[in-house]
Amino acid sequence: MTKPLTYAAAGVSIDAGDELVERIKPLAARTRTPGVLAGIGGFGAVFQVPAGYREPVLVSGTDGVGTKLKLAFALNRHHTIGQDLVAMSVNDILVQGATPLFFLDYYACSKLDVDVAEQVVAGIARGCEIAGCALIGGETAEMPGMYEVGEYDLAGFAVGVAEKSELIDGSSIVAGDVVLGLASSGPHSNGYSLIRRIVDVSGAHYTDDLEGRALGDWLLEPTRIYCQPVLKVMQQMRIKGMAHITGGGLVENVPRVLPDSVQAVLRRESWPKPPVFDWLQRHGNVQDSEMHRVFNCGIGYVVVVGADQSTQATEAFRAQGEACWRIGMIRNRGDDEAGCVVI
Repeated sequence: MTKPLTYAAAGVSIDAGDELVERIKPLAARTRTPGVLAGIGGFGAVFQVPAGYREPVLVSGTDGVGTKLKLAFALNRHHTIGQDLVAMSVNDILVQGATPLFFLDYYACSKLDVDVAEQVVAGIARGCEIAGCALIGGETAEMPGMYEVGEYDLAGFAVGVAEKSELIDGSSIVAGDVVLGLASSGPHSNGYSLIRRIVDVSGAHYTDDLEGRALGDWLLEPTRIYCQPVLKVMQQMRIKGMAHITGGGLVENVPRVLPDSVQAVLRRESWPKPPVFDWLQRHGNVQDSEMHRVFNCGIGYVVVVGADQSTQATEAFRAQGEACWRIGMIRNRGDDEAGCVVI
């Protein structure tokens, strides 16, 4: 007689999911803000838009961390990847001047490992704390046969708020404005397919020393979250445009916030490049143009201000603990010229 099939027989553990929820609740509680009306554990999270806005608009973003996950699997290190997940979405909505309100995550795997998942969510909670937003919900999905055993996938969703009249869209940027760059913490969460290929063909190991740190430590350094310092500087002066430097590097992300009539000219010697990028370029024999197209090369976030405010803005960011440099200028753009060049 055929034994009746059960959900557990398919490799899905309901008990493990319940245990994870209980472990997540105190992590989410650390991120709670006054707007949270209902959070982890229910069918839907509820958040109240803060008072004080005349015409509040919601700004949303979603992203993942790409094949950086492969490094986390290879090194069995999962405690920082959650911060990467938060950073990718909150930095994106920050570009338009939005204050992050809340964050949700999606965690999918073949079979849930509660300990690993808890490490990931702890990193998500840490990212939310840095960004100043609440972790209010998410989804954990077990899908046997869909993913390799021991691996998982992540997606994140952030929602922020801004005053409609104060949204930043780059439309006021003109020739003569100044481009400022805020330091990245490393490759962040982009270019990892090329990174893994470089490591493979070079014969290097993630334990190899690179200026006193293991190569793997450089590559798994979590993505920097810029929300708090940028929002504070916004209160002090007018920012004309901003860009989060993700996939596409400097040359493809900066033009996304520029009018078609202007071009950003960046000078590569105007900021220090972290050693990990020199290592990748040398061992992968990567051309400068490709480096600037794939990687942030040490600049994780770009801010455009008027020339008369560039010194004040640089000092303001540095006062917030951000490494900030004047990395370029805005000039008029010819018909056949690119939106951003690095010279």
